[in-house]
Amino acid sequence: MEYVYAALLLHHAKKGITEEGLKSILESAGVEVDEVRVKALVAALKEVNIDEAIKAAALPVVAPAAVAAGTAPATQPSGAPAEEEKKEEEKKEEVSEETMAEGLSALFG
Repeated sequence: MEYVYAALLLHHAKKGITEEGLKSILESAGVEVDEVRVKALVAALKEVNIDEAIKAAALPVVAPAAVAAGTAPATQPSGAPAEEEKKEEEKKEEVSEETMAEGLSALFG
């Protein structure tokens, strides 16, 4: 993961993702650099739009929660008490926050 983090750091700094750049960051962090992994990552990221990849990775975390929240009232029975409906919405909000936190921890954990 250190290699990907180094690439993301270079991208965020608006620097090119190069072998030299990755090696420099990794060495600064005290990571023993594997030349083959560095070359493979640079080659793999050459054709990748990192901004789009980040957006695409974030969508599955946010979209299901938004869809579930938007469709929940329609699936409730029409005679359901308002208090029960509020509890359901609060639960879904908690779950969606947990889901987002899990998604972010996968990126940075």
